Amino acid sequence: MSKIMSARQAVELIQDGDTISTTAGGMVGYPEAIAKALEVRYVETGSPKKITVIAGCGHGKFDGSGDEHFAYPGLLKRYLGSHPNTIPKVRKLVEANEVEGYVLPQGIINQMYRVSAAKQAGILSKIGMNTYVDPRQDGGKMNDIATEDLVDVMTIGGEEYLFYKAYPINVAIIRGTTADVNGNVTIEEEALNLELLETALAAKATGGKVIVQVKYVAAAGTLDPKAVIVPGKLVDAIVVSEEPMKDHLQTNVGYYDPYLAGQIRKPAGASFAPKEVLEVEDAIVRRAVFELRPGAVLNVGVGIGARIGGFADIEGIADKVMFTLELGAFGGTPKALPDFGVSFNVEAFISHPSMFDFYHGGGLDIAVLGAAQVDAKGNVNVSKFNGQAAGQGGFIDISQTSKKTVFCTTFNTKGFKGTAADGKLTIEQEGGIPKFVAEVDQITFNGPLAVEEGREVVFITERGVFKLEKEGITLTEVAPGVDVEKDIIPNMGFRPVISPDLKVMDARIFAPGRMGCFDD
Repeated sequence: MSKIMSARQAVELIQDGDTISTTAGGMVGYPEAIAKALEVRYVETGSPKKITVIAGCGHGKFDGSGDEHFAYPGLLKRYLGSHPNTIPKVRKLVEANEVEGYVLPQGIINQMYRVSAAKQAGILSKIGMNTYVDPRQDGGKMNDIATEDLVDVMTIGGEEYLFYKAYPINVAIIRGTTADVNGNVTIEEEALNLELLETALAAKATGGKVIVQVKYVAAAGTLDPKAVIVPGKLVDAIVVSEEPMKDHLQTNVGYYDPYLAGQIRKPAGASFAPKEVLEVEDAIVRRAVFELRPGAVLNVGVGIGARIGGFADIEGIADKVMFTLELGAFGGTPKALPDFGVSFNVEAFISHPSMFDFYHGGGLDIAVLGAAQVDAKGNVNVSKFNGQAAGQGGFIDISQTSKKTVFCTTFNTKGFKGTAADGKLTIEQEGGIPKFVAEVDQITFNGPLAVEEGREVVFITERGVFKLEKEGITLTEVAPGVDVEKDIIPNMGFRPVISPDLKVMDARIFAPGRMGCFDD
């Protein structure tokens, strides 16, 4: 019997109550044609009902694509993911208590596929301790109808760990570039390896189904066996994209780029040029470049800090550090939004779960991340605020294991306007929502734990730099043109410690062109 079928035929394999896993990073690698077909089937027939969707990353881009195709209360019973903010239709169902919502660390979810594949009980880990994932806080539950305990606390050898219970899946929906007629899958034009094999194995462990979306079909025996990511024995259905320019984009916005697939390398100096006019956010990232050092292994998160790759390239240090992305890219230069999650000139592509093995094992020297709220203890919230169940992706895995974490954020938000020019910052209008607050709404990063473990923590804003020390949040640098008592203290929910060695931020940060900060 042929494994090649239409998307509609493939989604008929999904039954009421099934647990489905989709694979992607944003829309990178997302099987969009299959998700669309499942939505159409549900709208036309009311089936399947009450499925659970597990997503190891944020699978969408705020426009109705990706896992938003499942945003129907009758179709979706439970969402278990790491970053529902990218799929606002699903997020709003969670916030309205119409769908059970759980948000766990991205690395844990991806490693859980391997655990489920081996029919093991779960994962013991320190990841998530003393954050909202800890059952002594919220246990990863994002709403009132999420009542099942997915995380326990266990003591082994006198040490506390979180125990994440295994979560078997029935259907893995994955994507590759080419499949032969036997179902062997390669990914030559994809920008990431992702977790294709791990989810396929997990589905097979339950006797479930594996559905793969591809661009091309090849004759049996014509694929390089070393290039095959998923063996055909694991695949039940092959769906060829009928509209690949819509349903098989390589990235969030681009159809195909050989530089991002790792097939050719972009020449040095061909990517970024100094900006003639700076945005305030640029000044934040330019200051973050000063935190880099040759030989460091970095992770870059979504948000303002995602721009650091370009500025590091301009300053001539991009090839002296090792950028990594949690989705599985070692080396190269990361792209910022709208194509965050991919890099060009990558040295090695590994699987999504394996990259988190590297992170959890202490492989990161520096992480550059964002922040929505920061309190006096150095706790950071990016996961839930103002009732919005945003989630955090790999933020917990990364911030809790990196030797140094650099948080990049505007000092406040909603209406803030400023100018970075002539070597100084000019504040034109204050924002209406402070980011430095008395107490965060939810703990995604635990400041006291970081201090206890001796990890370095830096907060970079456009008007000042703060460090987390034993005494608390300490102001160590102030932007030229900024008055501490007028522009900083009144706009915080607490009074920070003022360093006795308070410095002025380098004026080059606030002037267009190369800073030359590594020229010596």
